[in-house]
Amino acid sequence: MSTILAYWNQIPLYLQHLIIVFAEIVGVMMTVVVSVAFLTLIERKIIGWMQIRIGPNQIRMFGLPFLKGVAQPFADVIKLLLKEVLLPAKADKVVFLLAPLIALTTALAVWAVVPFSPVFVLADVDAGLLFVLAMTSLGVYGIILAGWASNSKYAMLGAMRSAAQIVAYEIAMGFALVGVLMAAGSLNLSDIVRAQSGSMLTWNMVLLFPLMIIYFISGIAETNRAPFDVVEGESEIVAGFHVEYSGASFATLFALPEYANMILVATLAAVLFMGGWLSPFQGLLSDTSLLAQPSFLWLFVKICWFLFCFLWFRATFPRYRYDQIMRLGWKVFIPLTLVWLIVECGMVWMRIGPWSHFG
Repeated sequence: MSTILAYWNQIPLYLQHLIIVFAEIVGVMMTVVVSVAFLTLIERKIIGWMQIRIGPNQIRMFGLPFLKGVAQPFADVIKLLLKEVLLPAKADKVVFLLAPLIALTTALAVWAVVPFSPVFVLADVDAGLLFVLAMTSLGVYGIILAGWASNSKYAMLGAMRSAAQIVAYEIAMGFALVGVLMAAGSLNLSDIVRAQSGSMLTWNMVLLFPLMIIYFISGIAETNRAPFDVVEGESEIVAGFHVEYSGASFATLFALPEYANMILVATLAAVLFMGGWLSPFQGLLSDTSLLAQPSFLWLFVKICWFLFCFLWFRATFPRYRYDQIMRLGWKVFIPLTLVWLIVECGMVWMRIGPWSHFG
C-alpha cells in the first residue's frame, strides 16, 4: 500500500485529478449498466409474483440453490453479444450503426449532473436541469435514425410513431420541470434537493403533487413502457423502429437505453419531487440521529419505489390505443401542467408556503 501511495504522490496533481474524475465516471457508468442487468431480473421476478408465476429460476450463481435465477441477466448478455449483428443489404450502414450509439450516449450522459449524495455528483453545474432536458430530447434522434437507416417501411413507421409520442410527453414533462424550477429558484439539481430541506412537508411532492404524477407518467411514456408501448408496432407483427436490429446493436439501441432511462426517470423523480438524498425523518427526529441524516441510501429507497411502480403498471394496466396515448399527452397533461403553473405563479406572487421568502 505504501508503494502505491509513493507512486501516486509522484503523479502531477492535474493527472491525479483526471484519474479520479475518470474513475468516478467509469464507476457511475458501470453501476448503471449492472443495475440495468439486474433490473431485467427483478422485473421478471416481480411480474411473476404478481401473476402467480415463478419467474427465472434455472440459471444459478455458482450452482447455489438459493441463488436461483440470479445469473439470468449474465446469460442474456452473453446470448446477445454472441448473436450475429445483421446489416440489411440496402440500409445506410453508417447511420444504421451510429443510431444505437446516439441512443446509448444520451441515455448515459444525463447521469453526469445527477446528485447522488450531498458530497458526490460528477458535474455540479448550475444549468443541470437544462442539461437533463437537452439530453433526453436528443435521444429521439437515435430512434428516428434507426428507423430511417433500416430502409424498412415498418421500421420507419415505428420510428415516427415513437418520436411523436416522445415529443408529446416531453412537452408535458418540461412544463412539470418548470414548476420545480419555480419552487427551488435554481436549475442546479443539488440546490433543488437542498431547497426541499426541513421535513417531508417541504418536499416538492406536497405542493407539486399533480406535476409529480404528470412527470412520472410522462417518463413512462417516453421510455415506451407499458401501457404506452404501442411503438413496438404489434399490429404490424414487427418490433417497430428496432425491427432490423439484432445482437449487440439491438441491446445498445433498445434494451440498455430503455432500462437505463427507467432508472433515470425514477432517480430524477426522487431528486426533483421527493427530496433526493434527504431523510423522510428530517424534522421528526433529532438532527444528530442516524435516521435523520441525508444519505444515498434514502435516494436508493426512493428510486426503488418508483421502479417498482414501473413494473407494477406493466403487470396490471392494459395497453392503450395510440389515439388515447396522444390525447392524454396533448389534451390532458399539457393543459393540466399549464393550469398548475398559473396556480404556482399566484402562490409565488402572494408568497405562500415555500415561496414566502421570494420577492
